Amino acid sequence: MAKTILSSNHHDHKPFYVLGVFSVLLSIQEGGAHEFKVGDSNGWAVPSYPSVYNQWAENNRFQISDTLVFEYPAEKDSVLQVTKKDYTNCNTASPMREFKDNGHTVFKFDQSGPFYFISGVEENCVKNEKLVVVVMADRSGSSSSIFKSFVGSIVGALLGSSLLAF
Repeated sequence: MAKTILSSNHHDHKPFYVLGVFSVLLSIQEGGAHEFKVGDSNGWAVPSYPSVYNQWAENNRFQISDTLVFEYPAEKDSVLQVTKKDYTNCNTASPMREFKDNGHTVFKFDQSGPFYFISGVEENCVKNEKLVVVVMADRSGSSSSIFKSFVGSIVGALLGSSLLAF
């Protein structure tokens, strides 16, 4: 009787092992995203020379799911996501999005194309506290969905075979 109980408990764990493998595979596939601190050690502030942020952006390659981290004194600044026109004119009146996150804003790219950011303080923007980031197009086609479908098929097969073992 003890042998029957032990052997049946052993089979009960198979779905958990399969789900664990599935989770690991998905985390590996999603692991390509990077976090970029805007301004590196200087953070988000009025720059020492006019093109510092855009030169920084040109030296990096941004992709969908990457994140920008803006660090700034919360009581003195903020981050606005704006249109190209508002970026050019330092117009803080009607942002697409406004971030006032206690001096720590995290922005995740959800699509390719240009993104425009300016300081929430118009004077700072005029002094070039602004940034354009171009996110590269996803050239992998639908590899993400193909991968997930492939992993899903494997998990389904493993779960099916483990259920048949009962």
